[in-house]
Formats: sequence, C-alpha cells, structure tokens
Amino acid sequence: MRRILFWLIGLFVFGPILAFAIGWFIVPMPTPDAAFKAQVATVNFSDGKPLATIKPEGTQNRINVKLSEVPQQVQDAVLSAEDRSFKTNPGFSITGIGRAVWNQLTGGVGGGSTITQQYIKITTSSDQHTLWRKFKEVIGAAKVSKAYTKDQILEDYLNAIYFGRGANGIGAAAKAYFGKSVQDLNVAQGALLAGVIQSPSRWDPKVNPSKAAERVNYVLDGMVAQGWLSRADRAGLTLPETLASRPQGVGIPGDHLGHVYSQVKAELKDRYGLGESDLTQDGLIVTTTIDPVLEKKAADTAVKIMKQNPANLRTSLVSVDPKTGEIKAYYGGENGVGLDYAQADKQPGSSFKPFVMAAALQQDPPIGLGKKYNGSSPQTIAGHTVTNSDGDSCDECSLKTAMTKSINTIFYQLAVDIGPGAVVNAAHQAGIPDDELKASPTAGIALGDQEVHVGDMASAYATFAAEGTYHLPHMIAKVEDSSGDERFPLRSDDTAAVSRIDPQVARNVTESMMDVARSSLIPLAGSRPVAVKTGTTQSNIQGQNKDAWTVGFTPQLSTAVWVGTDDNSPIKTSAGRPIYGRMVPGQIWQGVMNAGMGGKPTEQFSKFDAIGQAPSDSEDSSESEDADDEDGRHHRRHRGEDGEACDFVQCDDNGDPVDGDDRRNNNNDDDDDDW
Repeated sequence: MRRILFWLIGLFVFGPILAFAIGWFIVPMPTPDAAFKAQVATVNFSDGKPLATIKPEGTQNRINVKLSEVPQQVQDAVLSAEDRSFKTNPGFSITGIGRAVWNQLTGGVGGGSTITQQYIKITTSSDQHTLWRKFKEVIGAAKVSKAYTKDQILEDYLNAIYFGRGANGIGAAAKAYFGKSVQDLNVAQGALLAGVIQSPSRWDPKVNPSKAAERVNYVLDGMVAQGWLSRADRAGLTLPETLASRPQGVGIPGDHLGHVYSQVKAELKDRYGLGESDLTQDGLIVTTTIDPVLEKKAADTAVKIMKQNPANLRTSLVSVDPKTGEIKAYYGGENGVGLDYAQADKQPGSSFKPFVMAAALQQDPPIGLGKKYNGSSPQTIAGHTVTNSDGDSCDECSLKTAMTKSINTIFYQLAVDIGPGAVVNAAHQAGIPDDELKASPTAGIALGDQEVHVGDMASAYATFAAEGTYHLPHMIAKVEDSSGDERFPLRSDDTAAVSRIDPQVARNVTESMMDVARSSLIPLAGSRPVAVKTGTTQSNIQGQNKDAWTVGFTPQLSTAVWVGTDDNSPIKTSAGRPIYGRMVPGQIWQGVMNAGMGGKPTEQFSKFDAIGQAPSDSEDSSESEDADDEDGRHHRRHRGEDGEACDFVQCDDNGDPVDGDDRRNNNNDDDDDDW
C-alpha cells in the first residue's frame, strides 16, 4: 500500500512535468499563416444534397496589420472581450483548464481559453473538443509565450482570428463591417468587432442587433472596470452602425437558406465548440435535419402569402419533429444576410394560453378542461381591467370553450388563481428556455405579454405533441471531417428524450386546442387531427395589432408562424384591415402543415382521459358549418365536386368562396385573442 501510494504521488507530481516535457518537443510552433489551409466545406440537407458549399473565393480575405496600426482602445476592447489578464498570464489559464477538464468529463462545452490558447487553436486547426486539444493548446501557448513578446502574440492573434463576414483578421474586419482602415476605428467600433469574435454568425449586428448591443456594452463596461476607459468617455457609447452584410465565399446562399446556414454555424459553436472558420480549415461535412422539400414549400408558402399583403410585413416560421426535436424547416426571412426574424423576440399573445392550461392541470387539486368561469367582458381582475374581443364573451363557459374562443377574461383570472409563476414554470417545462420570461411576471403572462422566439414556441408545443416528452431542438444531424469520419459525434443531450410533463397533462392540453383549427377556419386537409392556438398582440394604437401568431401540431410535426413588422407598426391586410392570428400567419401555417403532412399516414392523438372536471359532451365550442359574422358575411363548409368536405373558407352572399384579403375572421374569432 505504501509503494502504491508513493507511485501515485510520483505520478501526480512528476506525470504532468513529464507530459509537459514530451509535449514541448512534439507540439510545433505555430505561425499566423498556418491558420489558412482552406478546404471545401459542405452543409447538407437531411437527404445529403448540398444546402451550402463553402469555399473562400480566391485567397483568404485577410489584411495583415502591425499592432501599432491598431488603436490602443481597440486593442483594449479585444482584451476586454476575450482575455482581460492577457498582459500578466503565462499564456494559459489554470482555472480555464480545470473547467475544460470538468466539462469534458460531464459533457459540457468550453473552458475559458486565453487569447494565446485561441491563437494556438486557430493556427493549428485543432478544434476537437477533447482534452488532447487542450493539452496541445497549453504546450503551444507556453512555447509561444517564451518565444514572443505579448505585443507580437496579440498582433498575430488579431491577424488570424475570424470576425465573420468572411473576414480573417481585424484589418479585413474593419473593411467588412465599417468600410474603413483599422487605424480609423473608434472605440465603439472596436468594441463591436471584439464582441462578435466568440460567435460572428450569431452576433453580427445585421443578424441580431440586440445581442450585438449587449456584447458592445459588455466590452465597454469591461474596459471601464479594467481602467482602460473612463466612465465619462464610456457614457453615450452605443452600438455603432455597420455596412450591410454580403454573402461571403462561393456557395453560401443569400436567400432564406442563408439563415439556415447561420444557425448551423451557431449550433456548431454553441454545442460543439467549433468556430466558424473551422468549417473550411477542416473541410467539415455537416448534415442537417432540414427537410429540403418542406423547407422549399415553407419558403414558397411564406413568400406567396406575404406578396398578397403590404410590403412592410415580415414573417418567420419553424417546424419541429416532436418525436426527435429535429428542425425540419426554418424560415427567418427571404434575405439570408439580413435580420433573421426567427431569432427576434416577440410577444406571443394568446398562443401562450396553453401553458396556462398546463399549469392549471398540475394544480392540487387539478383544474380541468370542464371547469367553468365567468367569461363576460370587461371585467376588473386583480385591479386590472381585462376585456375580450368583440363576440368572444360568454356568461359562463368551460376552459376548453374558453381556449377555442380565446376568452381573455377567463385565462387572466385563471393565471391570478394559480399564480403567474406557475405559468412560467409550465412554459419552461414545455421547452421555453430558462433564460426567457421574467422572474416576476404578472397575470398578463396568460395573454402573452412576454417575449419569445418562434422556434421556442414550435419546440414547446412539440412537447405537448409528444405527450410531455421534451427533445432539444437541433438542426445538426452529424458532423464529419473531410474524409467522411464522424469526428464530432452528437452529444447525448442533443438526442435524449426527457420526460418533463405528465403524459396525461400534456394530452389534456392538446385536447383543449382540438377545436381551434376548425373554429379559426384553418383545418388541415383530410380532417387530420390537429391542435392549434392563434395569438394576437395589440399595438399601442387603439384598435390595431402589432404581432400575430399561429402555433400548432399533429403527432408528427409542430409549426410556429409569426407575422409582424420591423418597427412594431400596425399590421394590416392590403385592404387596411387589422391582421389577427388566424389570418396571414394562419394561412401560412395551414400551408406548411399540409405540405409537411402530405403523403404521411394520419396519426391520432392518444385516448383522452380528463384530469379534474371533464368538458361536457353537450357543450360544443366548435363552429357550426354555417355562421354569420357581424358584417353579415356568410361562412360555410365548401364541398368539392365529389361531395367531400374541403377546408373551411369564407363565402360571399352568393355562396362563392372568397380568398386573399377578403377572408376575414368570423364573429367567434374576430380578434382571436389579443393582449
């Protein structure tokens, strides 16, 4: 035992020294030029056909600059963003290495590399998420720190690091973002460039201005904390204006697929620790989960319907497979190098009500779909005046009817009864990320007064579709190196199924939405069972709306659609009428879901067993086949030549179907759930 103990102590003390000594001789000294060994990289659809082929056009976009040409405050901005102890550390961080070891053992990502370690990583094309990579980084960092001054290391780093927009090095980045030489950059511009280093594709201000602004503030505040910038000079500095982004390289799509490509790069960075430049340096082959047929149909549907409406309208959508979490279609807008609207934070309106229902069902005792509430309007509830939309009131109706008719007063009262925090918990259970939704919400959360992403809504609804089983939404199926070997296997938490909500609770939430599609005149072809909820957010202009949603699912596919504007101005049809959830977003959703379900067998939801008070069979909250709205327009179920019922459509006084802008909400769905 004593000998074993001595051996263990010897290994613990001398093992790292021996490993360091061996590593010193086998790890080469890198140079900035070693980073540029570009290979063709490909990002493929789920069927293996190319979505994007990435090869830098001509030579690498790099402009070498001397450190003396980089303004001191721009240098400080980079240090503030990436390594505030750069001038004093030995080239590597002991605590960062410790975090890397821990993350490697526990399946996490990241470890807090220093600037010197980052330099080693990019100049050796060594981005495997392994302890061996960290070991080589430490050895390389130590060798570089011994051979070069800190100024030389920083200069080489600034000439090698990737800033996005096809720009390798800060000289090319200054041109790409601001159209100027690096020596002409001001403090705010330097802070922006420093801020995007960690995730250029995701934090480009033309892609995600809110995150870019957050990073600029982080960098500037860090400069103040380090004494590199005075508080007086810091005051008033904000996100600087940049040039428009342009497609970089050969084969990178500039249309809606550009947003898919950007999300692939973001996922590579966030989940696998792979930087954007590694795609070409290692010639990676990335196979995505995107279905090429559904992606094209989704984009075509969105473009077609949006062309029928005013040019200021914008839309985004995401479709998720509830059984796997695979993202099957992603549309963030037709300009692939512009703002990705699927990443925009928007209020979901009444499409958030299913989370209130989920919270109510989990109460002790549970509040079931048959529980009746006063649905009159207006009402003063907890000191707030709450109103329903015209025609959407009831003296007393069940929660299922309230979901179908989207009765605001009932769901607001329900949120007061169970507590807004319970609604937040239910939303997080379903899949809304933990860093979204305020910590201290009000009952207004029942009517969707907090912001979410369209993809988060598709994923959370997918949890209901999967009867409470959550799958992490993801867009990457596998990552291979240039030889076809799967060098970066998926982490287990990307594919693991996690039971988050009791299956019976999830099935009851689904049941609460089963009549909405027919009521809102957006059923799926073939009378396919579907659960859906629409949502509308009121503008600050009386009687107008600013956001409209439709979110819904079958057992095979969950899709969320948002429609709004860049500046939150009122959303209107070309006829000048306010847009509600079942209108433009509803039409897009219906088209995408029908395309996604085309040729697939009809799957039924599981048997419904009510929790708490069951809804009454006699209380039919759905629409009859004939109804009149407040304008006297007539709705009927249109039948084809074979006599089979088709989708609900609106008809004129002669009984002929009406399409496009003339399709309006019926009386039961005229506002369709605004907040």
